[in-house]
Amino acid sequence: MSIFEFLLEPFGFVFMQRALAVTVVASVVCAVLSCWLVLIGWSLMGDAVSHAVLPGVVLAYIVGIPFAVGAVLFGFLAVGLIGAVRDTSRVKEDAAIGIVFTTLFALGLVLISVTPSQTDLSHIIFGNLLGLSDPDLVQVLVLGAFTLGILLLKRRDFTLVAFDPTHAHAIGLNPRLLGAVLLGLLALTSVVALQAVGVVLVVAMLIIPGATAYLLTDRFGMMLLLAPAISAACAVAGLYASYYLDAASGGMVVLAQGSAFAVVYLLSPRHGLVARHLARTRRTWAAAGTALQTTQ
Repeated sequence: MSIFEFLLEPFGFVFMQRALAVTVVASVVCAVLSCWLVLIGWSLMGDAVSHAVLPGVVLAYIVGIPFAVGAVLFGFLAVGLIGAVRDTSRVKEDAAIGIVFTTLFALGLVLISVTPSQTDLSHIIFGNLLGLSDPDLVQVLVLGAFTLGILLLKRRDFTLVAFDPTHAHAIGLNPRLLGAVLLGLLALTSVVALQAVGVVLVVAMLIIPGATAYLLTDRFGMMLLLAPAISAACAVAGLYASYYLDAASGGMVVLAQGSAFAVVYLLSPRHGLVARHLARTRRTWAAAGTALQTTQ
């Protein structure tokens, strides 16, 4: 098999073409949003919202309305419940997040188990990348374009709120409102990503790309370029691996992202484990050399 046959064979199938389009779109949108989640420290909140949208998605399916409507409603419900538990009890925020998102996620599992359906709703949990239909593709493209457009349009405001909410408030911005918008976009992004990898693995796509880019650069603008580029490359690599290894597509995409993070974690020029070890070694030898010269 030539290199061209190797590269082109998987995408000779229509279902692989749909999978590629959905995965790349989901990867790019999740990666851009993940930059703010990592910067603000909302990784656990991203986990909570991405899992808490499950009952909203199932109810939307039952009622016959777009998944995004149910996801956004339950995303905000989860955030409201977390705040209520945190503010009206001795329970701290991390525990409140764990309580709320696991309860809502369990509610979603129960709804799936008791909902009569001609289709297998378990694909909402684990993803069904190779079984996507044309309407699924259109929904992902529309939601992805809308979410990415808002993120890019308001990127300066989101970034200012992330770095200095006090200054943002002083110049007339509303940090609480912008936070709510970001959470709404998080719920929409979860709908986009669950089409690719399911609810269980959505959090990986929302966290790993931003964390990987964060280890590569100190400039937030560069993060916004590196994260989606890395994520899209991992999406393509994961699909190739899943095709030739006959493995789960969503899992391979996330595994590719995790592998990319591991490589960057070890080999990043400034913040990698190896680079920091070498820098410490050089400082130690420099200090020993200085001490030796002093004694002489």
